[in-house]
Amino acid sequence: MHKLDKIYYFIDEFNRKEFENLNKNISIIYRNYQTTHDYKIIKEIKEICRYQRRKFYISNNLKLALKLKLDGVYIPAFNKLRNYKNLLVKKNFEILGSAHNIVELKNKENQGCNEIFISPIFKTNKSNFFLETIKFNLIANASKRNVIALGGINYLNFPKLNLTKARGFASISWIKKNGPKLIGPF
Repeated sequence: MHKLDKIYYFIDEFNRKEFENLNKNISIIYRNYQTTHDYKIIKEIKEICRYQRRKFYISNNLKLALKLKLDGVYIPAFNKLRNYKNLLVKKNFEILGSAHNIVELKNKENQGCNEIFISPIFKTNKSNFFLETIKFNLIANASKRNVIALGGINYLNFPKLNLTKARGFASISWIKKNGPKLIGPF
């Protein structure tokens, strides 16, 4: 059994009260594909994360992440560009990516991702396709990078994560509903 020591929470809008209730070990990934980025909101999220000693990443916008000196950037599976690997960035800048299969996983490695989110591990409302633990591990074994489980995680299937090679997990709705508090401290 291994320790799931990395937790990521995806947000598409800022809610200060929600941040106050989050465990300090949960990193934030801001992804809002519907509107243009509001610098004021992103700077406010950055300041709160810095104050709480929490990592903050922005999705699919490398220039903005570098300009605002964020902890890193998250590259979604649909982004196939390879211009991330040989960048001159600050020492602790992280590139995170997501993949749904081995081909996408290899693409994320070529993009220089430090950690790769493999999704969806469990059934979600968006899709009937999901990997479960065996297929997840088969994909994870194809990489030497840290892998993070994403998709459909809740308090019922959370114990199954111990059967995977995941270093951590990411959530959208479960963390919002304070689900991780039900399984103990992180």
